[in-house]
Amino acid sequence: MTAVAAAGAVSRPRSRRPEVPSPLTADRHTLLVTIDRLSPVPDILGVFRSPNEVVAVSAHLHLLCLERLTSATTSWALFAELLADTARRSKIALPFVDTLAGIDQAEVTSLPGIEDALLLRRIRDEAVSGQWQRIVVDLSGAGDPYAILDAPSMLRHTLDRLWPRHRRLAAAADRPAVAQLTTAIDAIDRDCADVADLLSDASITAAHLVLGSGHRGARLLSHHLAAIDLLGLPLRSINLDDALAESGRRELRAEEIDVAPGVDVRCVTALDVPLDRPARLRKLGVTLPAPSGRAHGSSALTVVGDAADGVEATYELAWPQTLPDPERFMLGRSGDDLLVTVEGMRHCLPLPSVLRRCVVDDADWDGERVRIRFSPDPAVWPRR
Repeated sequence: MTAVAAAGAVSRPRSRRPEVPSPLTADRHTLLVTIDRLSPVPDILGVFRSPNEVVAVSAHLHLLCLERLTSATTSWALFAELLADTARRSKIALPFVDTLAGIDQAEVTSLPGIEDALLLRRIRDEAVSGQWQRIVVDLSGAGDPYAILDAPSMLRHTLDRLWPRHRRLAAAADRPAVAQLTTAIDAIDRDCADVADLLSDASITAAHLVLGSGHRGARLLSHHLAAIDLLGLPLRSINLDDALAESGRRELRAEEIDVAPGVDVRCVTALDVPLDRPARLRKLGVTLPAPSGRAHGSSALTVVGDAADGVEATYELAWPQTLPDPERFMLGRSGDDLLVTVEGMRHCLPLPSVLRRCVVDDADWDGERVRIRFSPDPAVWPRR
């Protein structure tokens, strides 16, 4: 998988529109990011590993090796200092603040999603810096890639459960010492929302799935597609890597895979030479398609209401969703979030505003789309 990501980075992207480099990006075309601390990419590209610093590989390619733990503890040290200062200046006990301030840098990874969310925030900062025409992120070798990509959503939900925003605002209004802290937490919340929006924006982001073409890849394909649909990642290509086929026999064929419009499926033929230099990576012929602008999965959700008015109205929320095992599909509700569980993976899906004052009536899956029906909650529905 790493080889495919690196090969895609050393090649130029396929795009329907010609690239017009700006003066800022003329010599910095592509940034390749790896989050695996043991990634072989620096050796393959012939550069020294310099954690958390951008290293030039060529005139058009740069490498950034991110170390998740280092990034998290550095960011947490600054936030913990603010927490401790707030606790010192407050004349009354603030249990939530005291608890967070007592978390050591070495323990920061125990907070759900924070390590990966901070790592993705660094990648977001590179993406919006204006220095790069494209960024290729290799998520292999660092655990569950879907858990990493869902980290901003998880952290937002955790913060809201520990200290809901309306309570944060009320505390800031009543206690000036807390205002600086609530501002910092709101900044984290906004960063998480910004990263989540960036990951699901099909106009600027393209997700590329790499699978072995053998039996294991064939067995896992539908499970990967289910996770991608759930997170609303803008899937752009599926790469079937012969080098990852366990038995050497191809069981997945590009022409037999049924995917949504705008998703390219292609095979990556294994080479009989070590992939130990950029020239050999290019021989793989990997080209990563540019973003298509087509929303995917839960990012393509729709809300349709009937002709009735007021509390008599009904609404249907729906999105395309792969479900390998419909029995493992579950729904829940937490405030303004819909908790959707697919294949043991839970995702917080923010409800559109019109549905936040509604209750869930029922839900079903028609083989292609999840459909959830809502009706207004008379206790909170606006009265005319």
